[in-house]
Amino acid sequence: MPQSPPPQRPAPVLPRPHRPIVLVGLMGVGKSTIGRRLAGRLHLPFVDADREIEQAAGLSIPDIFARFGEDGFRDGERRVIARLIDGRPKVIATGGGAFMNDETRALILARATAVWLDADIEVLVDRVGRRDDRPLLHGRDAREVLVELSARRNPVYALAPIHVRSEPLPHDATVDAILKALAA
Repeated sequence: MPQSPPPQRPAPVLPRPHRPIVLVGLMGVGKSTIGRRLAGRLHLPFVDADREIEQAAGLSIPDIFARFGEDGFRDGERRVIARLIDGRPKVIATGGGAFMNDETRALILARATAVWLDADIEVLVDRVGRRDDRPLLHGRDAREVLVELSARRNPVYALAPIHVRSEPLPHDATVDAILKALAA
């Protein structure tokens, strides 16, 4: 007797965002990598706010920090994010400090869906060690900086309505968790 094919699992129903999805969290949590994959799954444009800042300034982020300091960088970051949150659905990865700015945070919370990506310090230390272009780590111990930043920033990141853990698993597991939270 011929065997019937295995039953097909129905494709997951994807949320249909009507406004931007903004990823916030500490450096190394995977906002850009996960953001690209999330945008692909949702068939939305992806924008990396840090790349947009570099393009607007004509300088790399380390060069912006060196030339204008963190305050100058944050001012440009605030203006670029305000431009990106234009009401059209897209996925936006922000820099780790963007959500700390009161004006930027208020704009994100009012006009976008904020998703806080969170991870254990050990995971973050491993990930940030793969790159040497993070101005806040220049000449400092990554673990020490990340512990300080998480103590200061996590209570503010917690204001995001969606909280997803970024585990040391394939990035698609985090994307799946975000999709599930967006659909809820």
